[in-house]
Amino acid sequence: MLVVDDSKAQRRMISRIMSRWGYHVTEAGSGEEALLACSAQRFDIILSDWMMDGMTGLEFCRALRALAQDSYAYFILLTSKSEKAEVADGLEAGADDFLTKPVAPDELRARLRAGERIVGMQRELLQKNRLLGSTLTELQKVHDALDRDLIHARSVQQTFMRERRASVPGGDVSILFRSSGHVGGDLVGWFRINTSSVILYSIDVSGHGVASAMLSARLAGLLSGAAPERNASLVLSSHARRETWAPEEVAARFNKVILDDLRVDQYMTMVYAQIDLLNGKGRLVQAGHPHPVVLRADGTMDRLGSGGMPIGLLEEASFEGVDFRLSPGDRLFLMTDGIVECPTPGGEELGDDGLIDILRRKKHMTSGQLLEALTWQLAAHYGSEDFPDDVSGLLFDYLGPSSA
Repeated sequence: MLVVDDSKAQRRMISRIMSRWGYHVTEAGSGEEALLACSAQRFDIILSDWMMDGMTGLEFCRALRALAQDSYAYFILLTSKSEKAEVADGLEAGADDFLTKPVAPDELRARLRAGERIVGMQRELLQKNRLLGSTLTELQKVHDALDRDLIHARSVQQTFMRERRASVPGGDVSILFRSSGHVGGDLVGWFRINTSSVILYSIDVSGHGVASAMLSARLAGLLSGAAPERNASLVLSSHARRETWAPEEVAARFNKVILDDLRVDQYMTMVYAQIDLLNGKGRLVQAGHPHPVVLRADGTMDRLGSGGMPIGLLEEASFEGVDFRLSPGDRLFLMTDGIVECPTPGGEELGDDGLIDILRRKKHMTSGQLLEALTWQLAAHYGSEDFPDDVSGLLFDYLGPSSA
């Protein structure tokens, strides 16, 4: 406790009463002396006379509140003033309570107990804030570590997409991949079966984030052209020649892998296409994925497939193969639903018609330029480049048998 009064008699009287109640009391004969004491020591409760020579109690209270302290002192003004305006001045200066002089011991004790409750709550709050600050610091460390891991995971995931631009005999491949977070569940890619055939695929794993990324990473291993012995779509013949299951059979095999081997709660959608580079004939399976689009050399657009069931939902699901044919100059576009379902700020999706419109307006561009322009169009449609879902796609330019 700190008792401040320029009257030594008044000061001593209050100090003796408080000392008998078990308080540790310090005295100050002026506001200036009290301010120096507060700078050197922390007090829980301060009783100060209002009217003093030099610095008044009101001025002392203002100066005390201006000090940068990590604890709160409960301030009681001793005064004979009772006008509402004067009381308001005291509260405005930072006083917490008032005692009318001459001080009655019972009232003084009641005011002190009220001050003790306030100081106790303030200390408890301060302790909780410190604990919260310490916890937040630890959480920030964990967050930073996770963030570093996710950044590394993203760089690893990027390697699944191989190069974004590639050429095969008879065609060129261009890839677009933008995850909505550090890592995503989309997977687009290609690999050659043999010198005359190529596989193109677009996959979207349900959900977002790490769980989806881990499943897409597993699927990337099952569609690796660099490791044919682990590729779930390839069959090695007796002459070590690469052959492949029909697209609909590949979808059925992946359905079995997810339900029987992986046993995860996720499913996936997919378009998987096989193209003969010598004649442009192709066959694909569409499993719950957006319709592939063929950008014909004459400017027309064809949508392929009829929908199909997602992979990994039902054991008895069946998948249907779809035949198509590319002519030299045609382009096949595979994409995930992050493109066609990209919303406006009001929630209106781009849709198949919106995508066709963009492709028609940008058909004069090269495939790399078209994918870049599509990304900008989606950002303008959504109102931000931070898309709500992964955005990925693959454009295959069929150059014809002479190139092959």
